[in-house]
Amino acid sequence: MEYTEIKIYIPTEDTERASNIATMVVPYGIYIEDYSDLEAAAWEIAHIDLIDEELLEKNREESVIHIYIEEGNNPAEAVSFISERLNSEGISYRIETVGCSEEDWADKWKAFFKPTPVGERLFVRPIWIDEYDAGDRAVLNIEPGAAFGTGTHETTRLCLETLDKIIKDGDTVLDIGCGSGILAIASMLLGAKEGFGVDIDPLAVKTAKENGLMNNFKEPELTFVCGDLADKVTKKYDVVVANIVADIIILFSTQVKAFMKTGAKFIASGIIDTRADEVCLALQNAGLVLKERVEENGWVCLVCE
Repeated sequence: MEYTEIKIYIPTEDTERASNIATMVVPYGIYIEDYSDLEAAAWEIAHIDLIDEELLEKNREESVIHIYIEEGNNPAEAVSFISERLNSEGISYRIETVGCSEEDWADKWKAFFKPTPVGERLFVRPIWIDEYDAGDRAVLNIEPGAAFGTGTHETTRLCLETLDKIIKDGDTVLDIGCGSGILAIASMLLGAKEGFGVDIDPLAVKTAKENGLMNNFKEPELTFVCGDLADKVTKKYDVVVANIVADIIILFSTQVKAFMKTGAKFIASGIIDTRADEVCLALQNAGLVLKERVEENGWVCLVCE
């Protein structure tokens, strides 16, 4: 079996936090190069003080996290997922994929992204694919660029499938951490009358706006802004969706009701199964009622009212 290797270079002090993010992509294993305490570790583990000169020359201030994506899975989604979450954690990084820089990867990843039916009503189509059969499904045109959200990763797909089930004509939708804008755009295609997406990454917001226009949605019906919730969101919505990390959902749980209309639904995804109970407890403590829990390949999507 062939694998795609992704290398993530981060400051050694951020190794633990970054590795937690990496295991969200590949829960079955990663390996880490961290030489910050090489001498002490060598003595403690092997009781030796003679260390190969090549090892001594390794960068002590930078760690490298290696992950491997199995053939048939989408490395592009993994790169976007990791990048977005490292940015949200404020961790500086650079990424190499299959011996290429992140910049070189920008076009190579397109080979892994295929037109995909999602749920009962949606069909996600990368814009460079001209031949496809969507049947009677609503076609969502997408060019994710460097932003997370192509519909192939479980966290995004679970959100799309949930939106497919709950969006009604005339709904208003808030997308927190909008990434490529795919969730807000999907909501509009499913019948929502207004979508609002917010993200702290200006590149993601730029990509989301471009994707909105490619699907014939523009302001004021579909708006994407850069910033945080407190500054940018001033009204209540019928549906609130957040495909972000567990820690941010827990932090946000005390605020979400302020953005929900009476009877509104909150969809929370991006939650690895080992953190799901913790997130559920935080949401329940915030006064939300858990209505549905969906799991796929170690990922959890929650629906609350």
